[in-house]
Amino acid sequence: MPSVPPRYGRWVLILAPVILILLILQFIHADFGSNTTQDVIEPAAGLTIEAHNETAKTEHVPSSCPTETGMDEVLVVMKTGITEAQHKVPVHLRTTLRCVPHKIIVSDFEEDIAGTRTHDVFLNVSDTLKQSNGDFALYNRAREGGRTALTEQDHTKVENSASGMTDNPGWKLDKWKFLPMIHTARREKPDAKWFVFLEADTYPIWPNVLGWLAHFNPEDRLYLGNQMQIGENLFAHGGSGFVLSHAAIHAVADFHKLHIDEWDAITDQEWAGDCVLGMALDAAGVGLTWSWPQVTTQSVWEQDMLHEAFGKTPWCFAPSTFHHMTPADVDRFWEFEQQWFADTNSSVLTYSDIFRNLIRPTLADHLDNWDNLASAGDDKEDYKGPATPTSFAACADYCAADPNCVQYRLTADMRCTTSDAVLRGKPQPGTQSGTMLWRVDAAVGRIGQCEKVTWVTS
Repeated sequence: MPSVPPRYGRWVLILAPVILILLILQFIHADFGSNTTQDVIEPAAGLTIEAHNETAKTEHVPSSCPTETGMDEVLVVMKTGITEAQHKVPVHLRTTLRCVPHKIIVSDFEEDIAGTRTHDVFLNVSDTLKQSNGDFALYNRAREGGRTALTEQDHTKVENSASGMTDNPGWKLDKWKFLPMIHTARREKPDAKWFVFLEADTYPIWPNVLGWLAHFNPEDRLYLGNQMQIGENLFAHGGSGFVLSHAAIHAVADFHKLHIDEWDAITDQEWAGDCVLGMALDAAGVGLTWSWPQVTTQSVWEQDMLHEAFGKTPWCFAPSTFHHMTPADVDRFWEFEQQWFADTNSSVLTYSDIFRNLIRPTLADHLDNWDNLASAGDDKEDYKGPATPTSFAACADYCAADPNCVQYRLTADMRCTTSDAVLRGKPQPGTQSGTMLWRVDAAVGRIGQCEKVTWVTS
């Protein structure tokens, strides 16, 4: 066996431990330091997209942005707040907003986020209002002391009720942003044909957004969004994302400018800012175009894509947005979207494409610590599942006996609930979920292929 020359011996003694340390660090990074979203989505065997690390994320992302996309006529407005901005916005700046030429981030606090400066949406709001109304307490503290002025309550998540999260300071402040951000957007790009408003947990699919807007005339007064109603007031749900045409934003901005005090009083009385904006648009002569399932309140993992609602079945529509998308969700879906458009000749992505290529491959007969949201009968007063205590096998038998049942779950407190919807769901310790995969495939077979893309146009 050849020996090491004496002059190299001391270097071997020095380098060997260094190399060993580097190998250990590389192992730790590979196991724990990767930017994986497996812990959020936990795909079953057979997932079309197998890798979720940084290398995979950049594989299908072009190094430069395309120039001829149609986005030059669009201003994108992302609304956020000091308590969430640094956590939720950066992922968008490197993914969904990376190639958007005209964009602004409006917030209740001016700061730098990953190299982008946010706009203080309240900068031109009356100082009297900001000092006298208790809803602005968070804003005033932040302007004085910055992030160090935030309290534990500011970051505390509270349960969402029928009237929103009224115990959360950031949530109470948020309703005041909607009308001011209309003026901020118009000042930023008054000649834009379209103004697309998103929140920090909204995921936009830009080819689908542009394909949808191509069916409309921006000189018409258009207000496109997911229809919601509070009392007699119809409005577009803010978290789903909504669109205002050139004509619409100028109409409502001009109207509001003449009645600011009146609408401050209305905002003070209401609890939902998106509702207030809808009321103002209606008063300015701009009606809502009901746009579900083009835009939706659900995340991609919680959206029923096979069943009808509001007279429409999502399957052949090309969704423009998803809501309640975490930063990990945004990364994961961005990776899927980039791969889809790189590998196909399609210019749009339909619910059918998403279900077949992203959702279906991740479904499994049985998942532990997972909630597929099969919630039919979850209300204790209306519970119709097998008598408790039960077992996962008994829950599966209960579902199998119902020809309409496709998914079932056994909660930590041993309640069996079922559903005819097919959802991916989300992690939930103590919950077991099951899917009748043959029934899923049969349902997909019955609904069939899409001969053409469907759009909401009226």
